[in-house]
Amino acid sequence: MARVISMRKAINEALFQVMEEDPTVILLGEDIAGGEGSPGESDAWGGDMGITKGLQPRFGKERVMDTPISESAIMGTAVGAATCGLRPIAELMFVDFMGVCFDQIMNQAAKFRYMFGGKAETPVVIRTQIGAGYRGAAQHSQCLYPMFAHVPGIKCVIPSSAYDTKGLLIQAVRDNDPVIFFEHKFMYDQVSDDVPEEMYAVPFGEANIVREGGDVTIVAIAWMVHQAKAAAEILAGEGIECQIVDPRTISPLDEDTIIECVEETGRLVVVDEAYPRCNMGTDISALVAREAFGALKAPIQVVSPPHVPVPFAPELEDAFIPSPEKIAEAVRKTMNYK
Repeated sequence: MARVISMRKAINEALFQVMEEDPTVILLGEDIAGGEGSPGESDAWGGDMGITKGLQPRFGKERVMDTPISESAIMGTAVGAATCGLRPIAELMFVDFMGVCFDQIMNQAAKFRYMFGGKAETPVVIRTQIGAGYRGAAQHSQCLYPMFAHVPGIKCVIPSSAYDTKGLLIQAVRDNDPVIFFEHKFMYDQVSDDVPEEMYAVPFGEANIVREGGDVTIVAIAWMVHQAKAAAEILAGEGIECQIVDPRTISPLDEDTIIECVEETGRLVVVDEAYPRCNMGTDISALVAREAFGALKAPIQVVSPPHVPVPFAPELEDAFIPSPEKIAEAVRKTMNYK
């Protein structure tokens, strides 16, 4: 039976269910259980966003483990445990901090299957936060997922709904390769939708057509899906019908669906909160220019932030994030192209 729950609750529920299903699943992270000697109940914190609350009392300290404030230690432990038969889920608070443990991810977890001729598996899931909007400034607000999509051997998941969040996380834990699960912090409580109580998996590499429309295709990622939906409402009042595509995973990327949608509408706007150089906007634009150039009625438009660090000043941060108005303006530009 489905009920309306938040993205935060969907993650927590998925973690409970995968740990019930598979005794080899373990959790590692900073304050995910509260820490030794913390006041109150044993899982007083549940991670910095309270996602893992309730898991340690249910599954014990051998499966839900607090770690030191050391991303390299967390990832080294998780990768080692994965190669020895466990299925660790490592919580790294912010993607901004993952540079500290990039070697364990890029040169170890991502390469083992290839280096050992398919005889080694590294079924590790890395949960981490992305996104601006919470006044976290330059070191806690970035969208760095393109850096990881660039590396062969890593699967990159970026949900935009509570339904997809639960199903994709369950799929990630069952996968035998390393998966980075990017959670936009702005959506934990702002995004709620119908989510079944039972377990289900959403396959990787299958985009979701969020909205139908025949005039222009908008491909958007994470929170930008909701910004695009708001823009589509504005544009509908002007007689412009937008089709919105959510890739859900960027590695693997559902190239076929994107190309088919652009061939239907003949116009493409890509919205990505990542920095503009080498982001998914440029990657998807190159894909469509290469595979569906003849279908285009207008130049491709990409809406992304300026190439500057995420500002701390509220007015500047708001201006940094692609807004419904900016998306609508990009759509008008492609619609008015002669």
